[in-house]
Amino acid sequence: QVPLVQSGGGSVQPGGSLRLSCAASGFWFSDYSMHWVRQPPGKGLEWVSRINDGGEEIYYGDSVKGRFTVSRDNAKNTLYLQMNNLKPEDSGVYFCSQGLEVWGQGALVTVSS
Repeated sequence: QVPLVQSGGGSVQPGGSLRLSCAASGFWFSDYSMHWVRQPPGKGLEWVSRINDGGEEIYYGDSVKGRFTVSRDNAKNTLYLQMNNLKPEDSGVYFCSQGLEVWGQGALVTVSS
């Protein structure tokens, strides 16, 4: 059983929006902080956002602040990342992670005109 299964992603023009989802299973989702991390093409991992177990404490990297919104639905064991006003530099593979130890399979986001 894969603990984190991602969906969403795709291709969008600059200024567009996408939503990523991350469905958790096999662990008590509501007990854990969750992260979004991305890897731009040819570059290393870049931390994007963190949300605590209850969803009250949220943090963003400077490059996405004001454009991305992280949320979670503990009743559905699902983490979300709403990405608005996307820029070409937002392109990359996006990973959800439990505690930066357990990782989703990744979702490709391409922002291009």
